[in-house]
Parts: sequence; structure tokens; C-alpha cells
Amino acid sequence: MKKILSALVIIIAAMGLSSCSYNSMTRMDENVKSKWSQVENNYQRRSDLIPNLVASVKGAANFEKSTLTDVINARANATKVTVDPTKLTPETIQKFQAAQGELSSALGRLMVVTENYPDLKSNQNFLGLQAQLEGTENRITVARQDFNTAVQDYNSKIRAFPANITAKMFGFSEKGYFQADPGSEKAPTVNFDDTTKKK
Repeated sequence: MKKILSALVIIIAAMGLSSCSYNSMTRMDENVKSKWSQVENNYQRRSDLIPNLVASVKGAANFEKSTLTDVINARANATKVTVDPTKLTPETIQKFQAAQGELSSALGRLMVVTENYPDLKSNQNFLGLQAQLEGTENRITVARQDFNTAVQDYNSKIRAFPANITAKMFGFSEKGYFQADPGSEKAPTVNFDDTTKKK
């Protein structure tokens, strides 16, 4: 009789947990981790392209060494920041995003400076790497959007009643989002006035 009663209690408890969203929260948590791995894979791809890009740029005569050094240092700093997928808190995402943002900024400066070197603009190796880097940046954007969507679904689930009770009981905590990069809310100004015209 005790065995039957124990079995019934276990079955009722299992049904209660599933109705309180434990299983769906677990699935959503795993989805967030999966989306995070795609974000990391795309950032790793970008990081792997940088040494070849820097090597192709180094060949340009009198190229600004400080720009290359900035890219190399930003890459080193960005690869130092790792995030445990089980701890995707807003603070850890912000730290990761800041390190990657420094690298994006350094790469942006590198691309602007390369415009001053006609030899680079005709170098097929450089052009191929530049195209791969642009494609990777697009993949990063898509992966970040997918990650944010998964985080939104997860965070909404663990905050809604009665799932929030189960979330607190089993340690499901809020995940962090990628935010827009600082300054991205301001559109760049474009000036078509010819300042060389004589009045």
C-alpha cells in the first residue's frame, strides 16, 4: 500500500511540475544556451579572420602601425573575455559585448584607413578577407538577434505567474540581452557640400 501511495505522490508531483512550466523553462534555457553558442561561433570566426587580414595589410608600405596594433590588442582583449553559458547574466553579456565592441571599433578604423592605400584596394587576398569579414559581421547580427529573441521568450516565461514560482524554486534566473552599441542611436551626418568651392 505504501508503495502505491508513494508512486501516486511521485506521479502527482511530476504532473504538478510540468503544469508549473518546469519542463518548458528547461527547454527555453537550453534554447538560450544554443543561441549563445551560435553567437560565440560567429565571434570566433571573426577573430580567426583577423590575423590574416592584419597580415595582408602589413604588406602595404608605410601603413599606420598604431592602427594594426590597436586591432591586435583589441582582438587579444576580446578573446580573453569568455562567458559561461550557464551564467548569461546581464552583467556578463555587457562585459562580453564591451570587449567585442572594442574589436569592432578597431576593425572599423582599420577599414577606413585602408581606403588611403590603393594597393590594398586591388589586393585580391585583402578584398576576399574583407568580404568574409563583412559576411561574418552580418552573421553576428543575425545570431545576436536570435539570441535576444530566445532570451526574451525565456525571461517572459520565468517572470509570468505561476511559472515564476517554479522558476524561483528551481533557480531559473533572468538572462542578459545584447544592447545596441553606444552611439548607435545617433544617425551619422552626411555632408555633400563641396568645401573646396570658391565663393
